[in-house]
Amino acid sequence: MIDKPAPTFELPQLKNANLTLNNKDLLGKVVMLNVWASWCVSCVHEHPLLMELSKKNVVDIYGLNYIDEREDAMKWLQRYDDPFTKSASDLDGRTGIDFGVYAVPETFILDKQGIIRYKHVGPIYEELLESEILSIINKLKQEPVG
Repeated sequence: MIDKPAPTFELPQLKNANLTLNNKDLLGKVVMLNVWASWCVSCVHEHPLLMELSKKNVVDIYGLNYIDEREDAMKWLQRYDDPFTKSASDLDGRTGIDFGVYAVPETFILDKQGIIRYKHVGPIYEELLESEILSIINKLKQEPVG
């Protein structure tokens, strides 16, 4: 999936199922897409870094809640806090499959044109964030929109 457009999707938002999140919402800016679930133990471990990144406004973080019940996901966000600009509910996992997800958490960095430029399988840890992810985000932010 690296250097290919993000798959086309349109999913209900986690916090308000009457609203949707789609791949076009991710265009025009560098974004991080984090695939997570309330049942994912490793998601708890990476969560403080996502919260810190969100508070610093380095990049918009979008969530893809993967094969998870809405109520469970909402309780998880209430317990641990919510770093996501928006989160989509991928209840049947089809969008995750289209992204090539095979484990959670997984994190993608998309450029301003919606091209996947980076993928990390497993939890993000501080050294990876500092040595690799932030430099990719900063480099992509310097590129023109179109």
